[in-house]
Amino acid sequence: MANNNDTPAGRSFFRRATDAEARELPQEQPDRPIRRSESSGERAADRPFRRGAGASDRRAGAPRPAPRKERDERLPDNIVFGIHPVREVIEAGTEIEKIYVRKTAGETLTLAERSNVGAANALRQQAIEAGIHVQEVPVEKLNRLTRNGNHQGVVAVIAAISYKDINELAEELEAQIARGEAPLVMLMDSVTDIRNFGAIARSAECAGVAALVMPAKNSAPVNAEAIKSSAGALTLIPVSRVGSLKGAINLLKNIGMQCVAATEKSNTLVYETDFTRPTVIVMGAEDRGISRDVLNLCDVQAGIPLVGRIESLNVSAAAAVILFEARRQRFEQE
Repeated sequence: MANNNDTPAGRSFFRRATDAEARELPQEQPDRPIRRSESSGERAADRPFRRGAGASDRRAGAPRPAPRKERDERLPDNIVFGIHPVREVIEAGTEIEKIYVRKTAGETLTLAERSNVGAANALRQQAIEAGIHVQEVPVEKLNRLTRNGNHQGVVAVIAAISYKDINELAEELEAQIARGEAPLVMLMDSVTDIRNFGAIARSAECAGVAALVMPAKNSAPVNAEAIKSSAGALTLIPVSRVGSLKGAINLLKNIGMQCVAATEKSNTLVYETDFTRPTVIVMGAEDRGISRDVLNLCDVQAGIPLVGRIESLNVSAAAAVILFEARRQRFEQE
């Protein structure tokens, strides 16, 4: 029988490989220890290999995972709480947007909370006498505003701008009218959406409006979001916040300004209205429009013609249309 080792195949199988051939041969891997999973009994060597998340396993140049964002527990800069701090900002004459007072009716109070009720009621009266809007809210809202701080049932929101007194504004407007000018004023009756409010302020500033008038109650707050929505216009145009819109309208009418109400219920169009005179333009709330009491005080009611199937424009869009119709008429007169 022939020796298989003498055959070419045998010689190629048993001979020592050359150095060049050895480099091309696959290297032997050491035996991996076999572990058995305690839960399933599966051998670790039989499971697919998964790269760990440790620093030694991270590929060179691979981006590190972003650090976990910590929750910002800092209080907003415009929040003041506690009976004594709030009293101090009132007495200092600081512009206050609103004061929130805890609603205690029907609630069970602790002994410490009951002791603060009298002081909070006195503070409420002081704020009302200073012309600051006060609103009762559940304690949960106060806790949320103060990040569960010791608010003692009272939180003040500091105004982001300095408001113009309506009487001072009327004096300035009257002086302009005496010089032959025709100031334009935008009055907003319960516009509560911050973005609408900011958009109206932006259009008003671009159209050369002398001032904005808004109610202290049932109106969008002038805060950072409103200022951003207005593209900064709320820091440029005077804003007067009043306790009574009816009183403000009567005051402005007494100095020689006409009051034009924007309403879709009118048969008179804005294009048929004379805006070259000193004018107060009144825009109503997003849902119900101008209140009846305010509407009855207006000299003119004017609407925007619509040909589509939607019944009305957004209040900020309607304000822009009317403002620039007034601006167009004044350009033609110049």
